Amino acid sequence: MSAARQLQAYRETQITTTDPATVLLMLYQGAIDFLRRAHASLLAGQMAEKGMHILRANDIINQFIASLDHDVGGEIAQNLDALYRYMLDQIMIANVNNDPQPLNTVIVLLTTLKSGWEEAVCTQRKRVTHGGAK
Repeated sequence: MSAARQLQAYRETQITTTDPATVLLMLYQGAIDFLRRAHASLLAGQMAEKGMHILRANDIINQFIASLDHDVGGEIAQNLDALYRYMLDQIMIANVNNDPQPLNTVIVLLTTLKSGWEEAVCTQRKRVTHGGAK
């Protein structure tokens, strides 16, 4: 098995055996990384690479939208939906106009959301750990 196939198999195993909160954080980081790569590719004039990285980030953000449960999430889900759609619009503007600034905007938004989720996951894990110790 080639090194690339081994890495892909490892990543697939990592995702399928990881708890949903960790997968969510991995997806946020993946979207951020793809947008950073798109930004670098844009500045380097590598348009094919820019497009590929933008497509990957779009896929992740679209998955975030698809996974929202509006019945359970209510207003929070609605707000996240609107924010994710704004991000997609910004990415499209960056792609069409070859403008890196909208990518920076989305990177900041995703980083902020990821940080909030990290805090929530950490808090939840502490509750579970302390609750289990009683």
